[in-house]
Amino acid sequence: QVQLQESGGGLVQAGGSLRLSCAASGGTRPSHMAWFRQAPGKEREFVAAIAWQYDSPWYGDSAKGRFTIARDTTKNTGYLHMNNLKPEDTAVYYCAVALGLLSITDAREYRYWGRGAQVTVSS
Repeated sequence: QVQLQESGGGLVQAGGSLRLSCAASGGTRPSHMAWFRQAPGKEREFVAAIAWQYDSPWYGDSAKGRFTIARDTTKNTGYLHMNNLKPEDTAVYYCAVALGLLSITDAREYRYWGRGAQVTVSS
């Protein structure tokens, strides 16, 4: 069992930055940690993922060049650094972990999920 707690969401102006954190507890080391987001009326969207042991990142198209995913294995915490935020980045951001997966971007591959952190970007 893995519990996830996101933090760091909030309100920011367009062009600003935020850092989301995801603290994992439960004693089971994940294979991957990912961030997804869901805006009102839209489907959940893959943002970024990282291989926990190998520190290898993947990014969705909306995140490339602006977001950076990272993890600190000593703290069992993952991070999503978001720069140059745009109003279309407004969404609830969810942290998720997998214990093994075949598809990095498929939300169904991730077994454990946090409750989400609201990010609102004003124009």
